[in-house]
Amino acid sequence: MLRPVVILGLIAAAFTTVAFIPQAVKTLQTRHTADISFWMYLLLNIGVLLWLVYGILLGDLALILANGITVIWTLAILFLKIKNG
Repeated sequence: MLRPVVILGLIAAAFTTVAFIPQAVKTLQTRHTADISFWMYLLLNIGVLLWLVYGILLGDLALILANGITVIWTLAILFLKIKNG
C-alpha cells in the first residue's frame, strides 16, 4: 500500500505533467516555435533531466514518473525549436 506522502507526490506529479501537455501538443501540431525561447527550453530540459536523475537516485516514483514524461515533451519541443531555427 502506498503511503499518503507518496500518493500526494503522485497527484502533484500528475497535475504538473498534465498541465504542460496541452501546450506541448499544440506546439507540436502547429510547428510554430517562433515565440518560444530556446534558452528557456534548454534550461528547462536540463532541470527536468536533473530532477529525473535525482528521482532515480532516490527511488522516488513521483519524481521519476513526472520528470520522465515531461522530459519527452520538453525535448520534443526543444528539438523542434532547433530544427526551426
